[in-house]
Amino acid sequence: MPNYRRPNISGGTYFITQVTYQREIWLCGEVGRKALREAIERVREKHPFSIDAFVLLPEHFHCLWTLPPNDGDFSMRLRLIKTYVTKHYGQELAINREISLSRQKRKESNLWQRRFWEHLIRDEQDFANHCDYIHYNPVRHGLCTNPQDWEFSSIHRFIAQRIYPANWGRDGSPEIPLGIWDE
Repeated sequence: MPNYRRPNISGGTYFITQVTYQREIWLCGEVGRKALREAIERVREKHPFSIDAFVLLPEHFHCLWTLPPNDGDFSMRLRLIKTYVTKHYGQELAINREISLSRQKRKESNLWQRRFWEHLIRDEQDFANHCDYIHYNPVRHGLCTNPQDWEFSSIHRFIAQRIYPANWGRDGSPEIPLGIWDE
């Protein structure tokens, strides 16, 4: 793993998954949502990016980000978001998980997993497949019966903009090709 290098494509679109530390369930609570929303807004003020699709689940989130034409540093943005949440809301979230010695040495908290999953979107079909994966994810995790029932999802924007039909995903899982990350 030490030789792994993340892509850094200026103006690229990335599928990103971030998980909470030990999959602690806190993201969908009122404080977790407020913290993440505020952190994203603050980071976007100095380091713009568009959020093309997003779903917030109790212990992880999936998103598609497109960066500006002259910038490919999505890792820095995610790091700043995680740091903001930890610094400004860590006490209020009051997560009661022991912090390992390794995390203590690195001065890491007990809110986020250290690493995250990323995938550089290759083309329009890859983008569409990842949007479908994101929006159907709450159903896959048994959190709702229909994707439209999940409150914390950009599916509502996709339906309002007529990108998806109003009944998208109600008749079963969309065809999501192998190779899209499956937690």
